[in-house]
Amino acid sequence: MESCSFRAAAAPSPFPSVPSSSPRAPCPNLRFYGPRKGRLVGVRRKASGFEAFPPLPGKVFVEEAIGAEYGEGFETFRMDGPLKIDVDYLNEKLQECFLQRIRHAMKPDEAFGLIFSWDNVIADTDSLKLDAWRQLALEEGKDLPSAGHVQKSILHGAADHVLKKVLYWAKEESQMEKLKARLIELYYENLFKLDTPVKGLREWLDAIQTAGIPCAVASSLDRRCMIEALDRMALSKYFKAIVTDEDDMESIAHRFLSAAVKLDRKPSKCVVFEDDPRGVTAAHNCTMMAVALIGAHPAYELVQADLAIAKYRELSVINLRRLFAHKGISFMDLQKQIIEKSPPKRKLTVDTIF
Repeated sequence: MESCSFRAAAAPSPFPSVPSSSPRAPCPNLRFYGPRKGRLVGVRRKASGFEAFPPLPGKVFVEEAIGAEYGEGFETFRMDGPLKIDVDYLNEKLQECFLQRIRHAMKPDEAFGLIFSWDNVIADTDSLKLDAWRQLALEEGKDLPSAGHVQKSILHGAADHVLKKVLYWAKEESQMEKLKARLIELYYENLFKLDTPVKGLREWLDAIQTAGIPCAVASSLDRRCMIEALDRMALSKYFKAIVTDEDDMESIAHRFLSAAVKLDRKPSKCVVFEDDPRGVTAAHNCTMMAVALIGAHPAYELVQADLAIAKYRELSVINLRRLFAHKGISFMDLQKQIIEKSPPKRKLTVDTIF
């Protein structure tokens, strides 16, 4: 008899659970393979009506690592020793059990999991970042250049690099930290006013919900800010899982893997919606499919994606099936070899009549 493995209801997850009520309680027995980098902490705000607002994360204007090179993943400790959890491990342990395979044979769309990045996929965050830079320039009495390469660095580069190497606004470390803190504060003030998702997203999520496909959103924002933003957009009902700054993920790929675990789908059955070429690379490193939205980056920078679209209305649920239609026949993929059996030889006998 075939048994289910690594199910949320039957077996404990290899990732220790963190209570949702605790603002930030990373599990002490979970660590990453790669070196940890220092975390930048912003200023405290009471903008959303909460008296004890958590520290603002510093990953908004930071260029994150792609992550998930071969063999990279998570590591947890058990009584019998350390357990390494990488992409191959998750693809093996998150296999569907017998009853789920029967259900997915009748409803194949439910076998997929969709992971949406927050930036420019759910909300137009480029305009929020640009407004924050403009407000900071106005407060500091500086001019914000309108050249194309400068705008690209402002939107997609780290704040340290932009302040030092592009705009030349900060020479000392203390001055740079002050400008960065104010920049993050301005960004969140604009974020608290955001109540409109990307055009066409709501209709696409309605179609996905009708098909029964679970969805997750991955972001470096604080969980409370993320939930409030989704509530203002009336999108909370569409997402089964949320990966935020409290999950303490150190790279883009780690967030995608965490979202796959929360959706109870193996990474090779997940589709990531991204607008950044680095996010597309992270999705492929996790054996996930990638759908790229053209806009923040031109189409020629998104050629790695499995599918590139300009608007959500170009999508249909059948497109998700087509992404996996040629699964297993790519270059160097393992394939089954069919051996034709030759028919058995007939034995000739001679009948002798006496």
